[in-house]
Amino acid sequence: MAAKPVVAGADGSPESMQAVEWAAREAALRGTSLRIVTVPSMPPRMRPNPATQDTVAGLIERGAARALAAAATQAAKDAPDLPIETQLLDGVSPDRALVQAGKEALMLVLGSRGAGGFSALILGSVSRYAATHAVCPVVVVREETRAAHREIVVGVRDLGQSEAALGFAFEEAALRKARLVAVHAWSRIPFGGHDQPPDEEERALDALLGGWRDKYPDVDARAELMHAHPGKVLAGASARADLVVLGRHAPGAHAPGAGSVTNAVLSHAHGPVVSVPGE
Repeated sequence: MAAKPVVAGADGSPESMQAVEWAAREAALRGTSLRIVTVPSMPPRMRPNPATQDTVAGLIERGAARALAAAATQAAKDAPDLPIETQLLDGVSPDRALVQAGKEALMLVLGSRGAGGFSALILGSVSRYAATHAVCPVVVVREETRAAHREIVVGVRDLGQSEAALGFAFEEAALRKARLVAVHAWSRIPFGGHDQPPDEEERALDALLGGWRDKYPDVDARAELMHAHPGKVLAGASARADLVVLGRHAPGAHAPGAGSVTNAVLSHAHGPVVSVPGE
């Protein structure tokens, strides 16, 4: 069994329950355990009366405990033999508490939206913060998907800086017995103004995949190169993929604008998206 668990955030919302279900199946697939966490916190824009603050805090904590229990029950249905634990997290804010929980996780799985402490998880809230700050891969599960398409799509942003994402994608494809599509898209004008990508980029991408093909010989892997906006291409690919894999710079790395594609895909994806930090 893997040493680290898959960690899933739960807050009682349908979206977080879908994330828990996805996390349970993933943990079973990887032969590890599932840890379901929540952060008792005041709903946004609510300010309790100081005289009733303790009462409100008690209600919030009991609600969080119920959310954890319901999530654990559902996870057990999806993966009956899976070791499951639950945990109430302490933290100033849900986003930072979850990022902290990710330090002990194989991956962190969140819903695209939520209620209570995980409110408005569409873009610019807890899921986006975790997907750009956690030290582990972060999966954001969209509600539109459940069917298995047997395809993993990985975005190759910089040909020399996508090793962690490619490694995650090949491992996932091998576990799921799925094909892998490595997508390299760019919105700049190609060299020389032609519609076709330069030959050197095509050779570089093929060379990049070559080592991973040797490591995972059973994975059917192919490359796609196109002149289009990467965020639009990858969000569209999510409609046919079981998972879209995005690479990102390691937390704390100085990379201006590096999160724009991740944000675009998280906002418009039709299925699960994972953001994988670099070394």
